[in-house]
Amino acid sequence: SSTGMNSHSCVNDGNVQYFLFKSEGESRLEDGIDMKYSVSDLESEPDSTTIWDGVRNFSARNVMRSMKTGDLGFFYHSNVKTPGIIAIVKVIEPAFPDPTQFDETNSLYFDAKSTIDNPRWSAVKVQFVRRLKRFISLKELQNLSHSQHELQQMPLLQRGRLSVQPVPESAWHYILALENNP
Repeated sequence: SSTGMNSHSCVNDGNVQYFLFKSEGESRLEDGIDMKYSVSDLESEPDSTTIWDGVRNFSARNVMRSMKTGDLGFFYHSNVKTPGIIAIVKVIEPAFPDPTQFDETNSLYFDAKSTIDNPRWSAVKVQFVRRLKRFISLKELQNLSHSQHELQQMPLLQRGRLSVQPVPESAWHYILALENNP
């Protein structure tokens, strides 16, 4: 069709996009709920998959809404002594309404302004692919970004607050190459 949409519009067309998913690698309580979700937690899930939910920032939500099945992401441990990239995940289900926004018993993620007909928040389903051969710290990436053009456009190194963010293709490949450097 002339719009480019077809019955496979949610399936990646070979133009893989790259992202970074931040998750808390160590325990931190918020309203009595432990916010920790490490790569080990993901690995132990059935089929090593999880719904990436609870994102309550409109910019991060919009990033998630751009994801397609087959897109890849770095799994990033934040709120730890040494934050950084620890693993790779893939998107196995593109954006759908985040079920936690409708759960009135969930004080952290319930949103009274969100309705089934007009959901404000989205989630995606991701699956663990593999751990990196070595942990790549935020500090290492920051240090390299001063001389490496590939990293300079990476949102993590500019305005790193978003819990879900795009990763430019050149930065993705550069970071993967770092795995093999001691």
